[in-house]
Amino acid sequence: MSKTIKDVIFLLIGSFVFSLAVNMFVIPIGLGEGGVTGISIILYYTTHLSTGITNFIFNGILLIVGYKFLEKKTIVYTMITIIATSIFLHVTEGWGLHLHEELIGMVFAGVLLGVGIGMILRVGGTTAGSAIIARILNKFLNWKVSHALLIVDLLVVLASYFIIGIEKLLFTIVMLYITTKVIDFVIEGFDAKKAVTVISSNKNEVADQINEQLDRGVTILNGQGNYTKESKEILYVVINKQELIKLKKLIKKIDDEAFVIVHDVRDVIGKGFLSAIKLWFLAIFSDVGTFQKSMI
Repeated sequence: MSKTIKDVIFLLIGSFVFSLAVNMFVIPIGLGEGGVTGISIILYYTTHLSTGITNFIFNGILLIVGYKFLEKKTIVYTMITIIATSIFLHVTEGWGLHLHEELIGMVFAGVLLGVGIGMILRVGGTTAGSAIIARILNKFLNWKVSHALLIVDLLVVLASYFIIGIEKLLFTIVMLYITTKVIDFVIEGFDAKKAVTVISSNKNEVADQINEQLDRGVTILNGQGNYTKESKEILYVVINKQELIKLKKLIKKIDDEAFVIVHDVRDVIGKGFLSAIKLWFLAIFSDVGTFQKSMI
């Protein structure tokens, strides 16, 4: 029950942020958008129909058509999102910011759209419209949700060329790219980590120093060199990116000939690491200085 309440709160916040992006930045600048929202915006430009009303009607139809491709939980969450987004679009209509630099508005629109959609998708909901199609493509073709969403949205955006013109169209494409990247960060995690693989003749000393100086656990993997056929023990450790320089110096000091591979890791959940959601809320609601000290 507690999990469901948290999910609904995320759906409502995500819907509100999404609506803010549309009414504060997208429409005032004259940009397009993807999916049903893009169609609603085009209708707003041409007929001044409320985006909240058209969004509710079109998304409701798509949900009825595509409900069989979605899980029961996703259907319920999507219904909540459709209603919330439609209400927020209507309530925030006219909240637009009239900026002299359209580039700034385009960037903020992409970021807010990404945050809003990402929060909705992270808890298992969709923004309906093209998001339903993206979920279907993810389920049957194993496409990444954010990439499928981008492709479907681009088709709608390209059609808006006849209303907004080529310059606004190009701005819209860049905005959608920013949105896609932000969605990835929200879904997969904000706090990037580094995974380091170390092959060293002094593996025990390296592992001990990592434990003592970085206070990180080390996993030992068994491997074998294909050319030498010699058995090797490989060290594997996950660290914060700020610790990478210190780790490199530590390894170099112990074994100058160690073979080190560094991998990007988007999200880590477990002992010694906070989940992306907890990290985000702590950063927002707690004292920043205290929070940073607690992470050192």
